[in-house]
Amino acid sequence: QVQLVESGGGLVQAGGSLRLSCAASGRTFSDYTMGWFRQAPGEEREFVAAIRWDGGYTTYTDSVKGRYTIFRDNAKNTVYLQMNSLKPEDTAVYYCAATRAVLYGLSSRSSTRYEYWGQGTQVTVSS
Repeated sequence: QVQLVESGGGLVQAGGSLRLSCAASGRTFSDYTMGWFRQAPGEEREFVAAIRWDGGYTTYTDSVKGRYTIFRDNAKNTVYLQMNSLKPEDTAVYYCAATRAVLYGLSSRSSTRYEYWGQGTQVTVSS
């Protein structure tokens, strides 16, 4: 079992920045591919970003490329999502997810490939 706890959400004005953190416990963190997903009200959960166990591979959904950065610190069992140039359409609950599978490309974007999920953290971007 892996337990995931997100933090760092909040209210920010458009153009601002936030850094989300996801702290993992329970298993060897460096064994896991980590992903970030988000879900806006009335919408389906969507992929945001993912990172390989060693940080050597990252992938992003097109709408956040150039604005968001996913990175991890395996010594701290934590994955981060740095979000810059935030837009009102980024408003959502952001979820951290983990899987022992080594995922690339489209497979890393599928929520069904992730075994463990955090409880989510709300990000609200005002215009």
